[in-house]
Amino acid sequence: MAYQLPLLGYSYDALERSIDGETMRLHHDKHHRGYVDLLNKTIANYPQFDNTTIEDLLKNLNDVPEEIRADVRASGGGHANHELLWKVIGPPDGATPKGVLAEKIKNDFGTFESFQEKLTEAAVKVFGSGWAFLAIDLKSQKLEVMSLPNQDSPLLHGKSPLLACDVWEHSYYLKYQNRRPEYLKAWWNVVQWEAAKGRLESLLHEALMTR
Repeated sequence: MAYQLPLLGYSYDALERSIDGETMRLHHDKHHRGYVDLLNKTIANYPQFDNTTIEDLLKNLNDVPEEIRADVRASGGGHANHELLWKVIGPPDGATPKGVLAEKIKNDFGTFESFQEKLTEAAVKVFGSGWAFLAIDLKSQKLEVMSLPNQDSPLLHGKSPLLACDVWEHSYYLKYQNRRPEYLKAWWNVVQWEAAKGRLESLLHEALMTR
């Protein structure tokens, strides 16, 4: 089955005070759709990847034929990164990390504020286009902040992303122009901590069941 553009799950203007509705519309309907369409076109003649999840496709990128590997890395990463993004940002709800996510942030970063500073710094320092992630290494069960170029995913590095912060210019330029730090400050207002916690819990459970 072809990969699908997921529904956004909320209106384009639901994040308006932090991210404007026109940016959300273009980001989801044009940019993300472009990655999905390119990925489907790239693997159309490779039936061995039918029914392969995007996570498994990226985790096993070396199994992808060399002639399409670079395109799968770019378009598949773009699809996976954005699919996560729409789940972990949303209408501001005033929530903070709770449960196992809060505990791991405290254990691995010292304080929530230290974690925020570390991820913000990673996002600010991305040269050109890329992402900042909160990810977990399921082998060590440690959280880490990662900054990656272009549409690279932590999945390519054996890590599982929990939060994704897009710092491609298309994610903020209409509202913030070149003021990336201002965009990043606003981005924290729309993080969906319950979604990130649920993702962490699911990953930890899956890791436990496969031991």
